[in-house]
Amino acid sequence: MSEISQLSPQPVWQFFDQICSIPHPSKHEEQLAQHIIQFAQGEGLEVRRDDVGNVFIKKPATAGMEDRKGVVLQAHIDMVPQKNEDTDHDFLQDPIQPFIDGEWVTAKGTTLGADNGMGMAACLAVLASKDVEHGPLEVLLTIDEEAGMTGAFGLKEGWLEGDILLNTDSEQEGEVYMGCAGGVDGSITVDIAREDAPADHQAVKLVLKGLKGGHSGCDIHTGRGNANKLLGRFLFSHAEELGLRLASFTGGSLRNAIPREANAVVTVPAANVDKLNSLFSYYQELLTAELGRVETDITLFTEQAELPANVFATADQTRLLSVLNACPNGVIRMSDDIAGVVETSLNVGVITTEEDKVTILCLIRSLIDSGRSNVEGMLKAIAQLAGAQCEFSGAYPGWKPDADSEVMKLFRETYNDIYGRTPNIMVIHAGLECGLFKEPYPNMDMISFGPTIKFPHSPDEKVQIETVALFWEQMVAILKNIPVKA
Repeated sequence: MSEISQLSPQPVWQFFDQICSIPHPSKHEEQLAQHIIQFAQGEGLEVRRDDVGNVFIKKPATAGMEDRKGVVLQAHIDMVPQKNEDTDHDFLQDPIQPFIDGEWVTAKGTTLGADNGMGMAACLAVLASKDVEHGPLEVLLTIDEEAGMTGAFGLKEGWLEGDILLNTDSEQEGEVYMGCAGGVDGSITVDIAREDAPADHQAVKLVLKGLKGGHSGCDIHTGRGNANKLLGRFLFSHAEELGLRLASFTGGSLRNAIPREANAVVTVPAANVDKLNSLFSYYQELLTAELGRVETDITLFTEQAELPANVFATADQTRLLSVLNACPNGVIRMSDDIAGVVETSLNVGVITTEEDKVTILCLIRSLIDSGRSNVEGMLKAIAQLAGAQCEFSGAYPGWKPDADSEVMKLFRETYNDIYGRTPNIMVIHAGLECGLFKEPYPNMDMISFGPTIKFPHSPDEKVQIETVALFWEQMVAILKNIPVKA
């Protein structure tokens, strides 16, 4: 057990410490799922799984509370696997290494997995507790939330019996969420023909790194740089004057994480190598002037590379760089209805190069379907102009706020009773599974809350220790005060 297991509330931190010790990146959660199943069985609790692999655990009501409305505590099992380039870590084999850093807990060179491991730990702590009072209780732990919401998409009606769902996947204490954005993945594919690399050229690798990255929903409004867009901007601006030929472009790793790093292997005439290095160095100065207040560690450098056998055909290179430079990114529109909340956004998340094509993977988010459709149209238009292919997949609905929510009223009153102030009632631009849960369970009353987590989906991820205790206190109080079922 690590040092975090001694933090308070100890049951929550001990479960989180166990979670960190078992690899569980998206699509590879089975080891942790089995660990949780064994724990629940050891507690004598009813456990079952559905066809997609979601874990359901049922706990009887505390004596005297059998007449309360049923509650579903919900979290997702998987975590986002992101690491610093100089960190040696295999997310399929190695445990996360959490440590205390002042008032925060963070991890050594990787994502921490507090998103949503801290919520999952609280759910498990309730299951293990003999002191927490509650009515009929279920815990739903979904799989693959971060990489496609597979578990939420696969949830069928009839599996859950509760009347109220408490989602634990929010990331700011003092805020309670009653709505979220929907989203869809967009993929633009540019076909690439190749030709022999010019014999008089030298190869150079262009590297852009050191950006903050972050969650493409929670952090999209912060003005952080997108490594794919920034490197594409440089190539679009200078390819012609340098006689530059592109051999590969790689950037980002997840469509829902703002890309922190990107690189490209290019060739230029030997006489232009010094000019390329000079322009790239100046570009760092330019980006520092533009983004330096937000991106404090932005780094650009060149490396000598082995001359590739071939490069992109000139026309295809032009099409690709035009698509990348023209593609919108970041906040598209702020909400007119909810002050300070992003309505629609786009994240140019991942770029991959294969022998005959380059794929640009984006994530569109919007609180309204028409906003999402509008951005889909932008990407389609760009692709059509460039003679590229554009496809969309994995669309998921938003979660429409319910002004008459009984559990929201309960949370607000309970929070005010504990702290003497009212929580902020919010709608989040990030995607929560609640929108998908509403399809098989349209009458279930839902809210989302959690401790304060900063920089999720990046190696800077951290959770504020003090707010974990507050989050736990709120969960215990809500469970105790769930109303009687009519």
